[in-house]
Amino acid sequence: MNARLPVSTSSVLQAQGLRLQYGDAAPLIEGLDIQVAPGEIVAILGPSGIGKSSLLRILAGLQKASAGVVLVDGEPIDGTHPRVAMAFQDPSLLPWLTLEKNVAFGLDFRHQPQLTSAERALRVTAAIQEVGLEHARLRMPAELSGGMAQRCALARCIARQPEVILLDEPFGALDEVTRASMQRLLLKLRADLGTAAVLITHDIDEALQVADRVVLLGGAPAHVIGEWHIAFSQPRDDLVEELGQLRIDILRTLHRALHPQTVRS
Repeated sequence: MNARLPVSTSSVLQAQGLRLQYGDAAPLIEGLDIQVAPGEIVAILGPSGIGKSSLLRILAGLQKASAGVVLVDGEPIDGTHPRVAMAFQDPSLLPWLTLEKNVAFGLDFRHQPQLTSAERALRVTAAIQEVGLEHARLRMPAELSGGMAQRCALARCIARQPEVILLDEPFGALDEVTRASMQRLLLKLRADLGTAAVLITHDIDEALQVADRVVLLGGAPAHVIGEWHIAFSQPRDDLVEELGQLRIDILRTLHRALHPQTVRS
């Protein structure tokens, strides 16, 4: 059993000392700490295969860490938590349900509080309105565009009224215009609902556009090798020079981690 670790009272989601190891293989993740403040958007970057998605599943309570602890509002979790929701790159909509019923589906998850029919209907309607899909609530998933399907997946998260939404490359398969629209939606959700988010992405520019903080994973086993607080207000579309310097810093840090033998002493 893990010992109770010091807790940051300003964190809605916190993980300390995470290790992930499969059998006798070398650990994939070792000694990884991360915390998320209420309403904060944290973007996590790192090379493919470094363990970003595994980290997100651990934070969501979908996968057990080999060591370490995950806390929500200062309390350790063992499994999924009603205040933490997760969206994947694949919207994973049930094809036999309408958009409205897909949004409501998340309210049936095991750890969700019991709701009356009226409370359930209010949550679903509010979530659909928040993502701008009122006109499509009776459509089937096959009738939705890629962007609409992702909005539906986000609405399914919102209906659960989480404190944190975990996003595993949810915009990666979308075209540039739709992707930019989804990034703006994420910022709108934070502004409207105060929801914090942890965003896994391969796109440094996306991270710099939406995040309050960028966390870079590297090494073998994976650990935090760099962290940047993004102090610029939104929108950031015109901050080409300012964000460009941060992009260079991130790329240099990643390059040093991947190719330490090329770094001059």
